[in-house]
Amino acid sequence: MPLSRIAIAVLIAAAALAVVSACSSTPMSANAQPVDLQRFMGRWHVIAHVPYFAERGHLASVDEYTLRPDGRIGVRYTYRTSFSEPEKSLDSSATVKRNTGNREWTTWFFRVIPTKYRILEVAPDYSWALIDYPGRDLAWVFARAPVMDDAMYRDLEQRLAGHGVNTDKVRRVPQVADQVGKLGFEMPEK
Repeated sequence: MPLSRIAIAVLIAAAALAVVSACSSTPMSANAQPVDLQRFMGRWHVIAHVPYFAERGHLASVDEYTLRPDGRIGVRYTYRTSFSEPEKSLDSSATVKRNTGNREWTTWFFRVIPTKYRILEVAPDYSWALIDYPGRDLAWVFARAPVMDDAMYRDLEQRLAGHGVNTDKVRRVPQVADQVGKLGFEMPEK
């Protein structure tokens, strides 16, 4: 069955995005320990991020990773637009790039749109993680618990800066209702 012109254009644009992302990627330190995929799987609360169109204004956002038998990773992103609204979710899948210590992933949205994902650091006990999208000025602070104390957050923000992330753009994501409207937290969509 022949592809339509629109489908071909989408595939070409996705391929170009993947090539540009790969070319702009900065290599990880040779000293970085490999990420233990089994330990990385599970629920991660999005404590902070550089807001962009797909996540801007979200509350209580969570990424949940599941290692599949075929080696791919199931990704479920859940969020709210208000604490009085029901949870929404988006499912995708990811593959891990070989010889990267399990730190570089490609996430596939709608099975055809690839995005790059890089694990910069993980706590020794896997209680927090720092993530970026190489070459796109996007970054995330993940934690297993929904609330992080300010001292720990400031330390992780400095670590992000050490990886070249412009932390002036990073905003905390309200995970509980009493964080809404506080200094440094992103405003809800609604």
